[in-house]
Amino acid sequence: MSLKIVVLAKQVPDTRNVGKDAMTAEGTVNRAALPAIFNPEDLNALEQALRLKDQHPGSTVGILTMGPPRAGEIIRQGLYRGCDTGWLLTDRLFAGADTLATSYALATAIKKIGDVDIVIGGRQAIDGDTAQVGPQVAQKLGLSQVTYAEEILKVEDGKALIRRIIDGGVETVEVPLPVVITVNGSAAPCRPQNARLLMKYKYATCPMERPADDPHAALYQDRPYLTLNQWSVADVDGDPEQCGLAGSPTKVKAVKNIVFQAKESKTLSGSDADINSLIQELLNEKIIG
Repeated sequence: MSLKIVVLAKQVPDTRNVGKDAMTAEGTVNRAALPAIFNPEDLNALEQALRLKDQHPGSTVGILTMGPPRAGEIIRQGLYRGCDTGWLLTDRLFAGADTLATSYALATAIKKIGDVDIVIGGRQAIDGDTAQVGPQVAQKLGLSQVTYAEEILKVEDGKALIRRIIDGGVETVEVPLPVVITVNGSAAPCRPQNARLLMKYKYATCPMERPADDPHAALYQDRPYLTLNQWSVADVDGDPEQCGLAGSPTKVKAVKNIVFQAKESKTLSGSDADINSLIQELLNEKIIG
């Protein structure tokens, strides 16, 4: 059976190796100072999607992402690895979205794409670590969901067999299609970019990415596949009140940088006396008890 697969992917600031300029004076992530990358666990999800495409002739894989025009790079990286298409949700009305507004925007786009068999994405993004978007998309679409997936073992007869990680072990579940799947970072890493596909799609862009004097303008007339799908709130029939800041109930009261000083730490041996002393101190400070 052929499958229509949509991969949810996000362009994120690389917070894995941060320096002194990683945070602003207000305590928020300084996105301008950090390189933008393909969210790592979304790459694991992409590999699972591409494996299904390899196993099921006639299947298609598309990348769905939301962000400013530069996030079109995520779609290109998917095309370089074997994706067939992509959709960029970009609109000022999408800006400032929390997980609720993000999942709403993604769900409306998936409805517009239509007839999707599998929606798959990473467990969580490294700039938020909430692991909420995938399950919320499933809820808004009214679809079954499988989280913490390690491998999609097979898809046949309208069902997917999936191995997932749970506390204390591993379980294998069978779920009917269509389904939303979120994938762990411990799943198989994504394949490298293909040189031929890179040469084919290196000039692929969304219309908003192109400068007025784009030297490659003629290419877009001759090769329509180089024009990536770009959708606004209106294009997906979205409700502006449920998008971006307007649709985000999450409010951050304050963000603080905490730097531990040497005086705030102590070294203990494994002796009974030291352990008893620590327990007594924690009891006295009402930290435990």
